[in-house]
Amino acid sequence: MMKIFSTQLQGLFTRIVDQEDEHVEDGARLLAQAALGDGHIYLHGFGEMEAIVIEALSGPEPLPASARLFVDGEMVELTNRDRVIILTRFSTDEEAIRLAEELADKGIETVGISAFVKDQERSLHQFVDVHIDSKLLKPLIPDDEGNRYGFPSMMTTLFAYYSLTFTMKEIVKEYE
Repeated sequence: MMKIFSTQLQGLFTRIVDQEDEHVEDGARLLAQAALGDGHIYLHGFGEMEAIVIEALSGPEPLPASARLFVDGEMVELTNRDRVIILTRFSTDEEAIRLAEELADKGIETVGISAFVKDQERSLHQFVDVHIDSKLLKPLIPDDEGNRYGFPSMMTTLFAYYSLTFTMKEIVKEYE
């Protein structure tokens, strides 16, 4: 079972590396502008993606110039030098879309990370400046009854997040 899970998960990681490279690079440049300037990188995770926000702020390698987008339920005061990362399971998450719309209306540049659901009228990728597809749309492991289980959305999104931030750190290092 774990062999199937790890093989499927590795396949998703490979697809993110191969297919999202340009978006990762574009998002990293966007974030580097805030890290190198007087801006901040704010994060907001919906559902289980809050774990990535915790990792970014309190993990062993905190994201430079980063903070939570909401404090005590209120959005922090943003400037045009700030950037925002929105993390959610699917690109169809209405709360995430509304947040991205609000930030776009304020002129705040954002990076969204979510699994891209095709053929939807409204999608997160329409309202963020850069969208990175975390690729996981269905559970990974089939069972004997034809069902599937094992939906590591946080793991694939965390992988995309690390791809983004490692690339950003490389860009920042070039300019220091």
